[in-house]
Amino acid sequence: IEQPTFPKITEMCVKMIRRVNDEEGIKKLVNETFQKLWFTPTPHHDKEAMTRKILNITDVVAACRDTGYDWFEQLLQNLLKSEEDASYKPVKKACTQLVDNLVEHILKYEESLSDSDNKGVNSGRLVACITTLFLFSKIRPQLMVKHAMTMQPYLTTKCSTQNDFMVICNVAKILELVVPLMEHPSETFLATIEEDLMKLIIKYGMTVVQHCVSCLGAVVNKVTQNYKFVWACFNRYYGALSKLKSQHQEDPNSTILTANKPALLRSLFTVGALCRHFDFDQEDFKGNSKVNIKDKVLELLMYFTKHSDEEVQTKAIIGLGFAFIQHPSLMFEQEVKTLYNSILSDKNCSVNLKIQVLKNLQTYLQEEDTRMQQADRDWKKVAKQEDLKEMGDISSGMSSSIMQLYLKQVLEAFFHTQSSVRHFALNVIALTLNQGLIHPVQCVPYLIAMGTDPEPSMRNKADQQLVEIDKKYAGFIHMKAVAGMKMSYQVQQAINTCPKDPVRGFRHDESSNALCSHLYSMIRGNRQHRRAFLISLLNLFDDTAKTEVNMLLYIADNLACFPYQTQEEPLFIMHHIDITLSVSGSNLLQSFKESMVKDKKKERKPSSDEETESDSNSGSESESEEEASKPRRLRKRVDSDSDSDEENDINAVMKCLPENSAPLIEFANVSQGILLLLMLKQHLKNLCGFSDSKIQKYSPSESAKVYDKAINRKTGVHFHPKQTLDFLRSDMANSKITEEVKRSIVKQYLD
Repeated sequence: IEQPTFPKITEMCVKMIRRVNDEEGIKKLVNETFQKLWFTPTPHHDKEAMTRKILNITDVVAACRDTGYDWFEQLLQNLLKSEEDASYKPVKKACTQLVDNLVEHILKYEESLSDSDNKGVNSGRLVACITTLFLFSKIRPQLMVKHAMTMQPYLTTKCSTQNDFMVICNVAKILELVVPLMEHPSETFLATIEEDLMKLIIKYGMTVVQHCVSCLGAVVNKVTQNYKFVWACFNRYYGALSKLKSQHQEDPNSTILTANKPALLRSLFTVGALCRHFDFDQEDFKGNSKVNIKDKVLELLMYFTKHSDEEVQTKAIIGLGFAFIQHPSLMFEQEVKTLYNSILSDKNCSVNLKIQVLKNLQTYLQEEDTRMQQADRDWKKVAKQEDLKEMGDISSGMSSSIMQLYLKQVLEAFFHTQSSVRHFALNVIALTLNQGLIHPVQCVPYLIAMGTDPEPSMRNKADQQLVEIDKKYAGFIHMKAVAGMKMSYQVQQAINTCPKDPVRGFRHDESSNALCSHLYSMIRGNRQHRRAFLISLLNLFDDTAKTEVNMLLYIADNLACFPYQTQEEPLFIMHHIDITLSVSGSNLLQSFKESMVKDKKKERKPSSDEETESDSNSGSESESEEEASKPRRLRKRVDSDSDSDEENDINAVMKCLPENSAPLIEFANVSQGILLLLMLKQHLKNLCGFSDSKIQKYSPSESAKVYDKAINRKTGVHFHPKQTLDFLRSDMANSKITEEVKRSIVKQYLD
């Protein structure tokens, strides 16, 4: 058998490792595979095997650069947790070997970077090695303690490529986790780190600043307590912001401000980043001063959110988001609530600002989650007998109150045309639900709606949330299913790029699946819930429900394409369509006939001279009305040609039409529901191959077992209600009544 090449092995590993969170059987298999492949100790003398292992791991990490590394963390946690209570810990030993060898490889790659031929390749390998070390540090920072001093010089890497920036960011993240664990690190080493980080904060862009301030926070707050050093940096940027604010107040159009825009953007971002990691209202920073720093920072940043330049507004909002992580209570301030809610709810507001507000909420929730988990771990270490839940409630109470403030606007962001806005809104809702900060029932219709998103990643995330809710709260999904279907129509309306095209309820791909197929598959297992759901949908087609025509088309599409499994499901729908048609359909035809007859008689009162003539003609007039209202097969045949028959039928009814055209348009509108049900019944009949007698014999009260047989679906059967599509495309509901429109409505009546 041919040995697979290295890239093939990497590809296979990437595919397998992404299943690490699947059901228990697959999860166990993935863990066992990678324990044998990567996390089994290698004999010390077998350098070749270790090199192969290192290359394989770093290749997989590099391949997952864009999709994230959650799988690696999950895998490592699963494996280390499985041997927590064991006396022999092979995974821990293998991790130590891997970390030590990764550091050796980094030194080798650095030496070879001077070789210009392989510079790009080795630079990529260096980044992959350092990223892998960071992932190990995230789960077991103790493994990197002895290598901290080896990593520190990489903070002085000269940045000319994207890879150089990644090296600096990952080294900063490693040192942030590792330095606080070092026993008695030398003062020179710590001072060098602080100075290196400060130089990077002053010199480079947002990503570097963010990671370096975070690292500085860990080093100063947990180790050096060198608060003056940080205070001086804060004052430098805070002072610059205050000065720029004064200049802007004096003359908003000043050319000095335009020239100083880069300094303004840097100051807004850096002040916020510093406030995220340091509480400057502590005496260690401001001494005896009575000035409330957080309020002053809030005032400054809020000022620049009203700036005319969107880039300045965005940076000010980023700065606010950072400050709120350190001081969440600021999010209760009225001006902050107004700012956030107005940006989220204003349809004309910039997409970038909307996304930034959602990112701020997302980062806050992620940070709170990390903080809670850390506090939970620390508490367990200190005292197992204490009440952990009580400790967590204080912090989660604040998060819950904050999310209640912004929840409605975040949920409404699901109806935005831009997928990036919907993406971040869904992230915020998922985090909120996972942390149990709100009652999930209010989110169910919105999640059902997001389950119809064109992007698979968003659909899957929304569907996963619904599955989790259904596990904990049985019946919630069914309770909000119809509301969710209606909301999903709103989402599709927002996404629809061509307003002239009607919104459809199935995927425009080979599958032609119903957009709400996942919702139906969750409900269909419970017969009572399924039937109630289907009846509720069919009731929307009743003329008294006044449902808009495009929504009826959308629901009919879904009903036509739902993943039915047993014969009972479509038969139940067809049975109820017959009931609806017999009542609503008959009523509709009757009201049309009445409008013709009544309006004709009321058109004008005949004079006494005309009464005789009227009497003599009345027979023929009533005959034509009667003729028009008969079913086609019973009408008199004037000509053998069917087109001629149809033309005569249309002309007969046209003569009886009232002058007032409102009832005509009303009829055309209302009859779409009836037409759609007729088409839906025919479609299901064709799709499942049912005979008329089988449909007639069906009774909903029959034992479930009778119709439990699987459906034998026909291929190539598509739902295409042409009349409704034409009605929507021609915008007949708002059309001017011409002879042509009248003829079209009469044809609809005769059909």
